[in-house]
Amino acid sequence: MLPVEEILPALRAALEDRTSAVLVAPPGAGKTTLVPLRLLDAAWLGGGKIVMLEPRRLAARAAAQRMAATLGEKVGETVGYRVRMQSKVSARTRIEVVTEGVFSRMILSDPSLEGVGAVLFDEFHERSLDADLGLALARDAQGVLREDLRILVMSATLDGAAVARLLDEAPVIESQGRAYPVETRYLGRDERLRLEERAARAVERALAEETGSVLVFLPGQGEILRTAEILGERLRRPDVRVAPLYGALDPIQQDAAIDPPPPGQRKVVLATSIAETSLTIQGVRVVVDCGLARVPRFDPASGLTRLATVRVSRAAADQRRGRAGRTEPGVAYRLWDEAETRALPAFADPEILDADLAGLALDLARWGARDPADLAFLDPPPAAAFAEARALLLRLEALDADGVLTAHGEALSGFPLTPRLAHMVLKAGETGQSARAALIAALVTERGLGGRDADLRHRLEGLLRDRSPRARDAKALAERWAALAGRQGSRDGALDDGLLLAFAYPERVAKARGGNGEFQLVSGRGAFVEPTDALAREKWLAIAELGGGDRRDRILLAAPLDEAELAAAFAGQMETDYRLEESGGGKLRAKRVTRLGRLTVREEIDETPDPAIIAAALADRVRAEGLVKLPWGEAIGSFRRRVMFLRGQGENLPDVSDAALLQQLDDWLAPLLPGLRSLAALKPDALDGAVRSLVPWDAQRRVESQAPTRWTAPTGNSFAIDYAAEGGPRVDVRVQEVFGLAEHPTVGGVPLTLSLLSPAHRPIQTTKDLPGFWKGSWKDVRSDMRGRYPKHVWPEDPASAAPTARAKPRGT
Repeated sequence: MLPVEEILPALRAALEDRTSAVLVAPPGAGKTTLVPLRLLDAAWLGGGKIVMLEPRRLAARAAAQRMAATLGEKVGETVGYRVRMQSKVSARTRIEVVTEGVFSRMILSDPSLEGVGAVLFDEFHERSLDADLGLALARDAQGVLREDLRILVMSATLDGAAVARLLDEAPVIESQGRAYPVETRYLGRDERLRLEERAARAVERALAEETGSVLVFLPGQGEILRTAEILGERLRRPDVRVAPLYGALDPIQQDAAIDPPPPGQRKVVLATSIAETSLTIQGVRVVVDCGLARVPRFDPASGLTRLATVRVSRAAADQRRGRAGRTEPGVAYRLWDEAETRALPAFADPEILDADLAGLALDLARWGARDPADLAFLDPPPAAAFAEARALLLRLEALDADGVLTAHGEALSGFPLTPRLAHMVLKAGETGQSARAALIAALVTERGLGGRDADLRHRLEGLLRDRSPRARDAKALAERWAALAGRQGSRDGALDDGLLLAFAYPERVAKARGGNGEFQLVSGRGAFVEPTDALAREKWLAIAELGGGDRRDRILLAAPLDEAELAAAFAGQMETDYRLEESGGGKLRAKRVTRLGRLTVREEIDETPDPAIIAAALADRVRAEGLVKLPWGEAIGSFRRRVMFLRGQGENLPDVSDAALLQQLDDWLAPLLPGLRSLAALKPDALDGAVRSLVPWDAQRRVESQAPTRWTAPTGNSFAIDYAAEGGPRVDVRVQEVFGLAEHPTVGGVPLTLSLLSPAHRPIQTTKDLPGFWKGSWKDVRSDMRGRYPKHVWPEDPASAAPTARAKPRGT
């Protein structure tokens, strides 16, 4: 008897009294294959269907097959399944095992779930985005449309109390389960060896030390294939068969990995986390766990979902370990040190926190919920990521400015594809190319189809040649998508594959730069293909898939993109500006630059540009590079310095500093620019008049009277006043020309700084107190000057001496 049998009476009673319940049962308890069968005769079901959700296609098919076998029937009779690319159901089917994404499509198409009496969420602890959305929609439907609908959330490792609160304090039933003892052996983490080598060595050790088949957990398909290659070279044993198991495999190959080995043989199953739950792989009593998983991580800034290799959670590690004790006592080899287990996170983060939320946002809009808060989510989607998803749907014309679903959005939401790929297929249908676009969508969503070539064209050729069951299913699915899109339009003006991809991933348009194979994305981030790849010679690419990197990404799937087609199709998203260039003769010309994001699509020289554009560009240059770009004359520079000097003394005058003038360019400079082709063509007089216009006439008169440009010495000679000098206004004058000056001169109410010079115009003294100088240090200066310049007059009392500009007065 399976352990879950013991709690079935309590579960049936809970669902008789309440419309929701939570079942927590460890792996091997039998919840997946027994609970749906035992609920079929429940009175509240009333002959309706049970829909059970599984996180993966493989698990859905396996669960349906196991239940059908229990009933002694074929799949598609009482028990059937419905997954992507495959379905086996009939009019007799009462239990439908579906993937979580399929259920989202079901309930969005029929919110009342006509004919469905119960929805079971199996392995809910995996917390996929589709599972969270499905539960939120089912809960909403239950509260508004179907009070009789039963919801049962089942999990192996889950915070049952949190889910129970979400379901209005639903009862939590726990099964203790049954697991055979599993011995854990830690092999350490030898970083000198590649993961595949470490895994292969552990498999060899396990085969030598233990009996039974071996289940090996690896992060992804690449590691699985490389490990299989190593084992194929080393294991020369006819009694051992290596069987890969990952999502991209044909169902026939997946089933072969799950089925028990023939008598006298052992099996080594190399699997991703696909084998953590739901599946019982016959004959396995040894697990080798690398402790890693590959999970998607969405970056809203770039629009890219990258696969990240991360340490598994403690819950996942325990799940993997438990696979060795499903049918008999087993052994688990862990490729890390025991102390590292304590540092693992308790649970993996829900996908909703790190996923691309465009599909979720579209589904919510179709449901009529403009805000995620309108529905009950166990973990609400992050606000920033959801806002980015809404922005994408706006660009795809799926939502209007108010966030309401458009007619195009209705069409997208009815498509069993992501919003991006659905948009691509529908756009392609306008030119009669929905079939081609649907094949591209199949390649993008089904990893490994058509080969591993980075060139989409070669991948499509490989898919069309492929006669495998998986390829046939994918092509049949693509035909259904094309039929949904319709074949309206004609092949006239047929679009290239690259443009079709660009419709789906506009932010992944890339332009060649630098070395061969180097590209830049619309966002500015770098990407590359190997220089030997034919794509490396293309100028433009539309990219479907990228591999993550620190500074740049590897292009894994792309197609060439025609520049003219890109410019025409994305005209509404292009930005155009003008850049000024000086030709060899100094003539200014405008370059019209059209950009898509950070990429320049087109540059054109305009020899006769619009004068207003040139004028605006000239003003922008001044803003960017400063007033030094203008051909100032000395007169206006002097005027500005005098105004600023008087402002510093408290005078109420306009600000004509550099900062203030830059802020007022439109007031004084802009009127001078129309018709000019360069800043050098400006006349200093024009600049003078423009700046002076900022200062009222009466204020200009005050400036002239209070801050004159020149100072007149006792000799009658005038000298320029430097208002920019440190310490205040200053004049440079030979000392003999200020003889007889008993009071210190002022300007603007402050002492004028006198830089007194020798007859040879060398500085001898700087002072703001001339009478004090005469009475003080003049005696020493006079002694020095008499020795240096004996032909000049050096009076003992300069304050009463006659000023002179000559060496000695005539006749002396």
